[in-house]
Amino acid sequence: MIPFFWEKNNMKKIFASKLFLLLVIFFLLPTTSMAKDYPTKVGEKLGTGIANVVTGVAEVPKTMMITGRKEGATYGMTAGLFIGMIHMAGRLFTGALDIATFPVPTTPIPNPTFIWDDFDRETSYNAWRMR
Repeated sequence: MIPFFWEKNNMKKIFASKLFLLLVIFFLLPTTSMAKDYPTKVGEKLGTGIANVVTGVAEVPKTMMITGRKEGATYGMTAGLFIGMIHMAGRLFTGALDIATFPVPTTPIPNPTFIWDDFDRETSYNAWRMR
């Protein structure tokens, strides 16, 4: 018959070896290697959000210029103004959303990401997806 104290020590050794194996598997998973990019993605999202909130007002003249080139100066000054105000609100809202949710790395919603990236292209909006 096996002594009672030996069974407890043996159980502790088995538990310790299983715990060690579980920790090794956890640290070798690819998610831990992907976590290296997390601070970069979070920082980019916060920076994008701040930039879009600060520069969102520039959507009005940008859209007026683009609409004026396509449809004529009068249309650009009237309809472009209102469309620009809608894009301004969209860029301000998405920037505020990026600031509020910066710990969750997602792709930028406005396209182009920054207003100065492609100033001759009208702003469009992408779906909110994880990076």
